[in-house]
Amino acid sequence: MEIRSSTVLPATREDIELHTADGLTLVGELALPPDGRPVATLVCLHPLPTAEGMMDSHVLRKAANRLPALAGIAVLRFNTRGTSSDRGKSEGAFDGGEGERFDVAAALEYAEFHDLPNPWLLGWSFGTELALKWGHDPAVKGAILLSPPLKRATDADLDAWAEFGRPLVALVPEFDDYLRPEEARRRFARVPQAEVVGVDNAKHLWVGEPYVRIVLDEIVKHVNPDAHPLPTEV
Repeated sequence: MEIRSSTVLPATREDIELHTADGLTLVGELALPPDGRPVATLVCLHPLPTAEGMMDSHVLRKAANRLPALAGIAVLRFNTRGTSSDRGKSEGAFDGGEGERFDVAAALEYAEFHDLPNPWLLGWSFGTELALKWGHDPAVKGAILLSPPLKRATDADLDAWAEFGRPLVALVPEFDDYLRPEEARRRFARVPQAEVVGVDNAKHLWVGEPYVRIVLDEIVKHVNPDAHPLPTEV
């Protein structure tokens, strides 16, 4: 069977709640490999909720639909404060990326408490800003950034990540609305361990199965290289 946009592969899926240090309950889902033994974990940080970003934004949903089965990766998705999806609405209100520091911390705390191994942050657009600003947790193995705008995240945040020392991979669409590959390479040059991957013909929202496959392949290449490249049929 060819893997298509709508393909949902086997996984153990569980609705979860995260509890923030400032007293909010956030809703989410954890997808584990069918045998329950992940080799690594993606903690997903979704696009801007004021522009319809949420835990079900399509690349994150497809990661949860495929990577547990294909690559042995656990995928933890959740709605940041004030964000709604089919899973429900997280408590609180959007805070422009500041109060969301507690949301990132709650997700990483959940991963640690539930013994989810080798957590990587997977941020998309607004989620990349959260990763860069608030992802400096000792448990974090690295971060993968999809369409980073580098608006809320500043050069100071890049410098902090450089000092943090963990791998940083930025997937930058050729026709992105906010940051394109040439400028991205210039901005990320201040992070010695950063890798910028320009993706020909792609746009900010990664619409189209060929671009989703590129993204998921790059994720697996770094998070579980033994499972790379991903199959296109099952």
